[in-house]
Amino acid sequence: MHDLAKAISGKRIFVTGGAGFIGSTLVGVLVEQNEVVVYDNFARDSLSNKPFANHPNLIKRKGDVLDLPAIKDAMQGSDYVIHCAGIAGIDTVVKSPVTTMRVNMVGSANVLEAANELEGLERLICFSTSEVFGQMAFRSEETDCTSLGAVGEGRWTYAVSKLAEEHLNYAYHKEHGMPTVTVRPFNIYGPGQVGEGAMRAFVENALAEEPLMIWGDGTQIRSWCYVDDMLRAVLLCMIKPEAVGESFNIGNQRDVVTIYGLASTVVRVLGSKSEIIFREKNSADIELRIPHVEKASRILGFEAEVFLEEGIRRTAEFYKAKM
Repeated sequence: MHDLAKAISGKRIFVTGGAGFIGSTLVGVLVEQNEVVVYDNFARDSLSNKPFANHPNLIKRKGDVLDLPAIKDAMQGSDYVIHCAGIAGIDTVVKSPVTTMRVNMVGSANVLEAANELEGLERLICFSTSEVFGQMAFRSEETDCTSLGAVGEGRWTYAVSKLAEEHLNYAYHKEHGMPTVTVRPFNIYGPGQVGEGAMRAFVENALAEEPLMIWGDGTQIRSWCYVDDMLRAVLLCMIKPEAVGESFNIGNQRDVVTIYGLASTVVRVLGSKSEIIFREKNSADIELRIPHVEKASRILGFEAEVFLEEGIRRTAEFYKAKM
């Protein structure tokens, strides 16, 4: 991954949501050779405890993506824009669907509008979500029809807001010639994850010998992608000219397991004595989510390299050190 990062040097890179899990990990890869501006409200802060948090190449700007003048000011002179900011996590989304849709739609519109005024923009990468494929997504391709749930179900406000962002991102490319790319992450996990997430919760509880809680019967199927693989995909999108105007599913289509299987694997790999308990679901859920990544492989040269048990070990090492 660091070999890829060396291809990006002496640039000004603007990262919305740069204090979050994926954003802050990406900052760590880019900050040695570039000036990196993190624009974030720091509600979820995975950046402050990073070893590069006070790097001389790092500029931290506290702000809101709903504030267009502030975004324009902070973004000035940027060569790359990586738009990671957004409301995510099912509990957070259901708690405030209005905020979810405003931040993810209006906020994304603001980022794109500000970026459209930049001179010499080399790439703008928007983070969407695999949830745009709905409840049943088996080997979903980028050109497959998106499928959303019933109006009024809180979970789908997240998916529909990110889908609107995708359409807008492509529209700016088509209408204004902006060098945009969209990535759809499929269940990214790893060290530094903040907020909600099954893997983080399972690993932390297993290390503490506390019960691992599953919502529903545990038969929901996911593919799990380690964060380093996600970052390599983003770097390839920044470097490859063929990526412009495209969207890419980013995930590990071979690391497929049920939620119960994931909990059992975490317990086994970490040698934990934690029990696994089940609770009734309180919202809609994704029953099946597996990507087809042929396009990312063909155009970007992307292949996932870190597989589940190794990813669990690396993730556990991080949280064990924190404990």
